[in-house]
Amino acid sequence: MASKPNDKCNKGFADSYMLLSPEDAHFFDLLRVLYSRNLGHRKFVDSNAEGSYEGSFRNRWLIFVSLVLQKLLLFIAKPLSFFGSCVEFFINLLVLNGGFIMIVINFLSGHLVIPDRNAPNYVSCIGNLDTRVKLDAITRDDCRYYVALAMMASKASYENAAYLKSLIKYHWKMEFVGFFDCWNDFQEKPTTQVLVVLDKHEDRDTYVVAFRGTEPFDADAWCTDLDISWYGIPGIGKMHGGFMKALGLQKNVGWPKEIQRDENLPPFAYYVIRDILRKGLSENPNAKLIITGHSLGGALAILYPTIVFLHDEKLLMERLEGIYTFGQPRVGDEAYAQYMRQKLRENSIRYCRFVYCNDIVPRLPYDNDLLFKHFGICLFFNRRYELRILEEEPNKNYFSPWCVIPMMFNAVLELIRSFTIAFKNGPHYREGWFLFGFRLFGLLIPGLPAHGPQDYINSTLLGSIEKHFKAD
Repeated sequence: MASKPNDKCNKGFADSYMLLSPEDAHFFDLLRVLYSRNLGHRKFVDSNAEGSYEGSFRNRWLIFVSLVLQKLLLFIAKPLSFFGSCVEFFINLLVLNGGFIMIVINFLSGHLVIPDRNAPNYVSCIGNLDTRVKLDAITRDDCRYYVALAMMASKASYENAAYLKSLIKYHWKMEFVGFFDCWNDFQEKPTTQVLVVLDKHEDRDTYVVAFRGTEPFDADAWCTDLDISWYGIPGIGKMHGGFMKALGLQKNVGWPKEIQRDENLPPFAYYVIRDILRKGLSENPNAKLIITGHSLGGALAILYPTIVFLHDEKLLMERLEGIYTFGQPRVGDEAYAQYMRQKLRENSIRYCRFVYCNDIVPRLPYDNDLLFKHFGICLFFNRRYELRILEEEPNKNYFSPWCVIPMMFNAVLELIRSFTIAFKNGPHYREGWFLFGFRLFGLLIPGLPAHGPQDYINSTLLGSIEKHFKAD
């Protein structure tokens, strides 16, 4: 369950904040949001910035929608998680036994294979949506290589540690540095997973840090995407509260440069990765660094260098070559965007934000005068994987009534494409029955299947991104 904003912790590290607590918002409280300008005194809002967010009906409407959707997700969190676990287990049962008929045969003969969630052959729902694991679709001398590697690492981060060790060692022929289940100080449980890989090649080594994103049946993660709570960090701007907590924000103190870790708890994502990179990069003068992530993982991927800049970690700033995010939600306000533009430019760090078609997550949280803004180059791909370089994706807030019919029509065409893409582009792009079923769901919520990894992998391989990356 998400942390409550009225928990007794010191917020002195922030010069302003607005934190929402859907658990404390009851039915009549939600209705009052729409007409009351005095939200700061409601028990479900903790803020020292009264008046900056509640003046217009539109802002109050966005707070109302955020709270309602979060309450709904929290209400169904346990059954949703149980349903997701059953779906994932059943798919693995089918795959490991060779289909429905073989399940019956193996059961009758006493050879039924029972999936083990921690085994190297157990695959997540995300992994079953797109079963591609090899990197042979693109060669190392191709200018798109590191972008394709970033997306594959982002997809791989959804898997368990045993699977990742086998994949990286035997398929990718790279060094498995670590896979970490990281602590959230506010939720008081591990909520963040991050994969670190070392790609060694002749005179260049590259660390790839990939943050896991939003899992389909994880209500807490979807609540984080929908939340519009924020902290204002002096000298930087306002940043998404839930994403910062997932990255390793410390209760009462914010972002100290050094912490004393409790060895009885899992590590904090920012600090454990920083320490690994400090050591690895200092010992290898030829090593570079790429940070990536899909969905919520993309938000953590761009927030990570923010804290690196805040702490003036010169070694990491010098070696950080690129940040590639896929289906990333918004993470901060315009002041934060300006800060990051300046820092990325000063340190010659490339930041590319990939957005596929009607993907719902890059259009969250809402972009209006309330707070959240995108920044950086947007590589936008349509249904045919045609690339457009934009400042902002079309239909930037998703819920426009004028876009409903075009999005549903596009979902139908994507469903048809499932049958034709392998004939047009080759067997590497063949889509399975599980992905086809997921695309059927897109007829109801068009932007949901568009958020899966399959279309982002296809975009890196079929989109004409080489024109953009040859510019270097």
